[in-house]
Amino acid sequence: MAEPKAGDYAASPASENPVPASESPERHSAKKYAIFCSILASLTSVLLGYDIGVMSGAAIFIKEDLQINDTQVEILIGTLKLYSLIGSTAAGRTSDWIGRRYTIVVAAVIFFIGAIMMGLAVNYAFLILGRFVAGIGVGCALMIAPVYTAELAPASCRGFLTSFTEISTNSGILLGYISNYAFGRLSLKLGWRIMLGIGAIPSVFLVLGVLAMPESPRWLVMQGRLGEAKRVLDKTSDSKEEAQLRLVEIKEAARIPPEENDEIVPVPKQSQGEGVWKELLLRPTPAVRRVLIAGLGLYFFQAASGVGSVVLYSPRIFEKAGITSKNKKLGATVAVGFVKTIFVFVPTFFLDKFGRRPLLLSSLGGMIVSLFCLGFGLTMLDTHPEDKMMWATVLSTVTVLTFVAFFSIGMGPIMWVYTSEIFPLRLRAQGTGLGVALNLVTGGVIQMTFLSLYHAITIGGSFFLFSGIASVGWVFFFTFLPETQGKTLEEMEGLFGNFHWRESIHSNHSNQTKNQATTTTNRDVLLKTNG
Repeated sequence: MAEPKAGDYAASPASENPVPASESPERHSAKKYAIFCSILASLTSVLLGYDIGVMSGAAIFIKEDLQINDTQVEILIGTLKLYSLIGSTAAGRTSDWIGRRYTIVVAAVIFFIGAIMMGLAVNYAFLILGRFVAGIGVGCALMIAPVYTAELAPASCRGFLTSFTEISTNSGILLGYISNYAFGRLSLKLGWRIMLGIGAIPSVFLVLGVLAMPESPRWLVMQGRLGEAKRVLDKTSDSKEEAQLRLVEIKEAARIPPEENDEIVPVPKQSQGEGVWKELLLRPTPAVRRVLIAGLGLYFFQAASGVGSVVLYSPRIFEKAGITSKNKKLGATVAVGFVKTIFVFVPTFFLDKFGRRPLLLSSLGGMIVSLFCLGFGLTMLDTHPEDKMMWATVLSTVTVLTFVAFFSIGMGPIMWVYTSEIFPLRLRAQGTGLGVALNLVTGGVIQMTFLSLYHAITIGGSFFLFSGIASVGWVFFFTFLPETQGKTLEEMEGLFGNFHWRESIHSNHSNQTKNQATTTTNRDVLLKTNG
């Protein structure tokens, strides 16, 4: 079958990536199939979201039932992110070994065990052990869902599909809040245990859903399984020609000659995950170094902006804002989850239209203003406790909602979309795992110390601090992150520099004149097509 040529495509005004000139039944069917698979993969994020949401309210009842102090509450809430570090770090290598799809199964099974343990906890120590197990599952899920979706989706709708991860996380948070509100009326000993244990249910559906999902075509190429990869690409690309082009690009990135068309081929060890850490951390090229800094910067500032503190400690924040009734506090947290979930649909439909940078910078700018106003409102209430400042209560409550809304339109989903795009194929799984690890450590430290922090510098001062950190992040994003809209995953080379391995394909086959000519022709077609 002939390789696709640049002339086979019409330019799209919204993207530099070639797309078929007209809509066809095949293209419509491919998008439906890609959406279906992406939804299933993103369900892994429901596990994290539910745990975050349910623990924010369950902690109120756990503290009363188990008679624990604020430090123990901090450890209970914040350590999930640190435990997740184990899962996210292991998932990078595991997904290169057993595949993206079965790594999702591993994540779901581990979380199922952890949720059951938390639901059956008889004391604080056993509860922490269950949270440790669940955290490993959450870490696996966090890393693998956006990687799988980004590798499966065509460039024309990759932002739309990858943002499903954040939709699922927010949906899980909302379900956790609703669970708090629904089961908070049960007996003290029973209510919080049902809240935590019922979180095992989504993992069962996730394991069953994996049976209907294909493996990532990029992972299949890394294993030399070209025939399977081609069949998956045919089912998820906008056209047969684009599927061929994507396969050529992936083979070249994996150091497989583009003219190679056997069903199964031997693959260089470097394409199977060996030597990744050396290339990523010890001897990175300038392009890889820039990708690493960009990705790690996004992961860090997303967690350091204080979103975990707002979401996990929202009942405590509303209490400081003057809402003292337990039911009203839980009701207000449901509103937080509802707003967070509704606004995440904004980037879902506009990421591939307006690009990553505009939404990211607008999102973080709104978060900065919201954090500052929240800090101001809480400071006024804290310094004038005898005065009934209704305006300050309203300001604090509204800015919590605007903060999570602005987070949902950019910082939340775009971090997963952007970082899953920019890492080159053979570094993607472990590079993403490293970034998720940084995100988890940063978020975990902040969540574990939030109560101590606001006791030290006041609760208003804490949010002033988060506003300052977010401002530094805005400058970093503005100066350092290029736009990736419409680029194929292999085209990211042009944005960050030369990743230095394309030439190796030709040097390894310098004695094969015919093959070398074919390879050069294919490369020229790709470069011409990519602009």
